[in-house]
Order: sequence, then C-alpha cells, then structure tokens
Amino acid sequence: MSLTEYNRWMQKNLEDPDLVEELEKMVGNAEAIEDAFYRNLAFGTGGLRGVIGAGSNRMNIYTVAKASQGIANDILKTCGEKARKVAVSYDSRNKSKEFAQIASEVFAANGITVYLYPQLMPTPCLSYAVRELDCAAGVMITASHNPAKYNGYKVYGSDGCQITTEAAERILAEIEKVDIFGDVKRIPFDTGMKKGAIASIPDSVYTGFVEEVKKLSLAKEEELDKHVKIVYSPLNGTGLKPVIRTLSELGYTDVTVVKEQEQPDGNFPTCPYPNPEIREAMQLSIEYAKRENAELVFATDPDCDRVGIAVRKGDDFVLLSGNETGCLLLDYICKMRIANNTMPKHPVMVKTIVTTDMGEKIASHYGVETINVLTGFKFIGEQIAILEEKGRKDDYIFGFEESYGYLSGTHVRDKDAVNGATLICEMFAYYKAKGIGLLEQLQNLYKQFGYEKNSLYSFEFEGAKGAEKMKHVMQQFRGCSEKICGYSIQHLYDYSDGIGDLPKSDVLKYVLENDCSIVVRPSGTEPKLKLYLSICASDMDAAENKEKELMKELKKWF
Repeated sequence: MSLTEYNRWMQKNLEDPDLVEELEKMVGNAEAIEDAFYRNLAFGTGGLRGVIGAGSNRMNIYTVAKASQGIANDILKTCGEKARKVAVSYDSRNKSKEFAQIASEVFAANGITVYLYPQLMPTPCLSYAVRELDCAAGVMITASHNPAKYNGYKVYGSDGCQITTEAAERILAEIEKVDIFGDVKRIPFDTGMKKGAIASIPDSVYTGFVEEVKKLSLAKEEELDKHVKIVYSPLNGTGLKPVIRTLSELGYTDVTVVKEQEQPDGNFPTCPYPNPEIREAMQLSIEYAKRENAELVFATDPDCDRVGIAVRKGDDFVLLSGNETGCLLLDYICKMRIANNTMPKHPVMVKTIVTTDMGEKIASHYGVETINVLTGFKFIGEQIAILEEKGRKDDYIFGFEESYGYLSGTHVRDKDAVNGATLICEMFAYYKAKGIGLLEQLQNLYKQFGYEKNSLYSFEFEGAKGAEKMKHVMQQFRGCSEKICGYSIQHLYDYSDGIGDLPKSDVLKYVLENDCSIVVRPSGTEPKLKLYLSICASDMDAAENKEKELMKELKKWF
C-alpha cells in the first residue's frame, strides 16, 4: 500500500516544489517510503499532528486540505446555512500561515464563511473567536511545543472547546471518504478574500479577549507590588503581543523580553524544543534574569496556551513544575475569592487524572468541589460547558493540568497562557508585597497538605515499529494486578473500560502502597509513551530516593 500511494504522489503534478524534491529523494529508499506512507496521518480529538513533509503520514498542503474537506463535509451535513462559519488561526511554525490559507480555501470553496486572524494569534484567541463569532468550528494551525520539524491542526467545536471523541470519530469518517487528490474543493485565497468568503477577524475580537483576561484579576491595587522585575520569553511564538499588552494594561511595566526569542521564528534557533517545561528552553530567559537582577521568569510555548515559570533562589533560578504552579494558583484564587466575597456557593475546580492529587486536597480545604477528567484540556473545557448547561457556569473557578495549562475564567474553553501569565505575575506581586516568595509559599502548602513529588517521563517510539513497541509496553503494564516493581497495587484503574462518566481511553492508573501512584498512557499527539509518578514522602530527599528506586526498575520495561 505504501509503495502504491508513493507512486501515485510521484505521478501527480504537485504544486509544492519542496514536496516534489523530497519525494524524488525517496526513490529506492523503502524505509523512508514506508514511514511516509504506511498510514494516513492520524486524526483524533487533538486533530492532526506530524512531521512536515511529503506523504500521507506527514503534514503538508494535501493532508491539510483533505482534513479540511472532511470537516467541511461534516459542517454541511450537521449545520444550517446560517451557522456555516469557521474561525481559523495559526502560530509561528514553518508552513503555519500556508496551511491556514489552504484550510481557508477549502472551507470557502464549500460555501462556508471563513474568519481568519490577519496575523498569527495564540490558541486561546482562536477559542475565543469561535464563540464570539458564533462559528460552527475552529481550526488552529500549531504543533504546540513540539520541535521545529512538526506542525499540526487542532479542531474546535462551536463551544470553543477542542472536539470531543464523538465529534472526532464523525469527522474522521468524513475525512476517510475523501480522496486526497480527487475530492478536495479549493478556491484561490485572494479570490476568497475578494468575494467575502474569507474575512479577517476584526481587531475588536482580539481586544475583547484581552479585556476578558484583565477582568480575571483578583487583587486590589494596594495589595500588589507591581514594581517586580520580570523576564518574559514568547519562545519565538505567538505570545508577545497579547501577553505584553495585557500585562502593560494591568500596570506591570518592568518586563524585559528575551530579544533572541522575541519575534516569530518556526526554526526556534535558540530553543530547538520550545517547551517551557524544560530548563533548556528557559535557560536564555534565566541568563537575562541574572543580568537584569529580575525576580520572576516566565515563558509561553509557540501557540501560547502553556506557560512555565522560574523563580530566584539565591544566585540561580528554580523552575516550578506545572503541578506546583497549579497548586499555588489554586490556593491563591481560593484565598482571594474568599477575601473578596466572590467565591460562589458551590465552587468547582477541574483537573486531569494525571495532575497532582494535592490540588484536590487544597480544593477540599476551601470547600471547593474537584472534578477529575481524562488527560487533555478539552475535557476541562467540556466540564465548563456542562456547568453552563446547568446554569452553573460561574461556579467554575479554576482548571489546570500538570503540563503547564491553566484557566481561571470561562472566556475560552482551552488552556490560556495569557490568562495564566497575568495571574502568575499578580500572584507573585501579591506575595512580594507581603515579603513572601513563591518557593516559600510552596513550602507552606507542603507543610499544610503533605509533601508530594510529581514527575513525568516520556519515552519516544518513532515510526511503525515504534507504534508496535508502545502497544507491547502497555500490554506489559496491563499484566500487573498485584505488584509493580515491588510496590503493592492498592487500586488499578483501566480507563480503556470507561470509568464513571469518563469516555474510554488507553490510560492505566495504579494507586500503590504509601499513597504513591503511577499513570501510563500513549501521547495523543506524539509518538511517545508518558509515565507519570506521584511520590508521597516526609520530605524532598526521601521522595527523590523512592523515585530513583522505582524508575530504575520501570525503565527496563521501555
């Protein structure tokens, strides 16, 4: 099948010379052909994500157009004529603008009105535009924090939330009916703009987003020390304008932007893996902070839906994990809402099952209900919609996931790093005014709720052979029912069977003795298995020792 499809692509008069060149280089290379054509690029609740290049298993103008045609077919079947509108945005990645225009051409050719941001914009701005413009769907061209060779295609429903499993299956069925070369309709982009089939999203929508984020501020001016020195990096992505504008309008003016990572650049020359979860991506910001004598460092990923922070500790800086930052924010939000008398009668916090259980302890302390959902912020957004249907939208006070995603409002239905960054700066300024650092406040939380070390390990499995290896590893885990690496299993949760109201998902969670846990799952967007460890102990050293012992055995499985 791979060779047949490769030959079909070779016989076509492709409009992208880069693809033609790449296909010609594959001649006689069976392994390269197999990897590029052994399947169609997987489409799921995360949309598409893959390496940019030639082939049915790659991100290129043809796979993007095919997916767009499938979505268009679904909209035509399920939406009335007036509702046939789609919002489109894109980030700084290579080919992102081109892919956004291709998608727009396909939607427009199918009689669907397209609203396209005239310049690159973050993922949360896309989520906001979908709702503000009453669109049937939204498309965000991004591969989030992946390396430069990747790009992707996120799909949103009319609620501004990434599509559910049911919608993804319905759209996938439509995509699979589409012949990549024979069934796709397209109208030239300039023609679409002239005819009004493709329109620019007005600046008022972007301004509306910024105003909604600003409304989420919780502290009074006199409670904040806004003279705090901050270093920020957009990691060559989309965050620069909305983050700096929002902070400036809120009164944070001593913000230094990392020059080398300021402007959009899909090659990410100074941070090959533009993920604020890792020190390498934050290192340049930390060097700036040392020179500028700054106290807070933060960075947003390329599509500005994740934010990572580092805080000063002596002469160096310490990165806080997503779990640590999330717990600090949750505690701050609860504390401030109670002080301001804005805590709803039945408050709700939402987190994913791989996110620290400490969040639930903090929520319970303040009388806040916790809802646990599957991995992926779309499930948090889905819970906001459920609350909204019950007339309880205002009961939602916070949602977070361990992978640096935060949302304290309901203006969007996805994680929002503009919201996260401004709230982090406010929290930092609030504690600074009281003479308390974030590391000190974090230790206060550990003393109150117990020490917990949470770690994420990722294991890559590239290509067709890698996919088979991942299945084998998951089968090994499923074979454990009594013990893992010497630890007794207290409870096993296999989410592939569906648990409670949660949809079925290939996720395993083991609750071990001594209040520790292991979660393992395949990534929904990358060829990886992810392993989450939660270790409870009396202090950091004890937790780290327990983790080393456990990982020494677990690594043998991979």
